[in-house]
Amino acid sequence: MHPEDQEKTAFITERGTYRYKVMPFGLKNAGATYRRLVNKMFHEQLGKSMEVYIDDMLVKSLKLEDHIPQLKESSGP
Repeated sequence: MHPEDQEKTAFITERGTYRYKVMPFGLKNAGATYRRLVNKMFHEQLGKSMEVYIDDMLVKSLKLEDHIPQLKESSGP
């Protein structure tokens, strides 16, 4: 993976922030597994303040001042 693109793969867990250095090719059923995990993690926000696409997540709010709290809510505890 190009070094400039590694940042785009970053994700946060309770144990820290991670990013891929190589593309995780060869994973079987990765799309369905990803979708199932995202649905489980964000079930309260999906369709309300959050939308998830194949390779992107969108957190939305009606007012600018509500956007940061929505991001914090979507990031979990």
